[in-house]
Amino acid sequence: MATTSPHSAGKAGNYMQHAPSTSSGVSCQVFPATADQVPAARRFLATILDGCAFTGDAVLCLSEIATNALQHSNSARPGGTFSIRAGFQHGRLRVEVEDEGGRWEPRPASDGQRGRGLLIVAALAATWGTSCDGAGARVTWFEI
Repeated sequence: MATTSPHSAGKAGNYMQHAPSTSSGVSCQVFPATADQVPAARRFLATILDGCAFTGDAVLCLSEIATNALQHSNSARPGGTFSIRAGFQHGRLRVEVEDEGGRWEPRPASDGQRGRGLLIVAALAATWGTSCDGAGARVTWFEI
């Protein structure tokens, strides 16, 4: 498995004492890779977090990564999907978005209007990264 190094940044350390204690495990959901499913993915995560202090930041990070899965992965092909896994580990929320892989060149668009999603994730998350399984799937994750 090829893995990028995790990136540390953001303000998430401020939220650690507010993370709900849960041992319920990980929640998972598969979504069709269509633009109308990004709001459904946001609702899925918001429901899991149920008003935690960092819900807004986590939902924004998820939205950016899910949108990238739709626009920049093989999930955009007809019948494509992306999946979300979310749960608490060691006092942090960890969210993973798995897409169907493909070329990945994270860089801002030349028009300055697009390509800022991972910069937003880096600013809000305590750490984030990507990994590929060698079979084509890619996981982009963050922790708050």
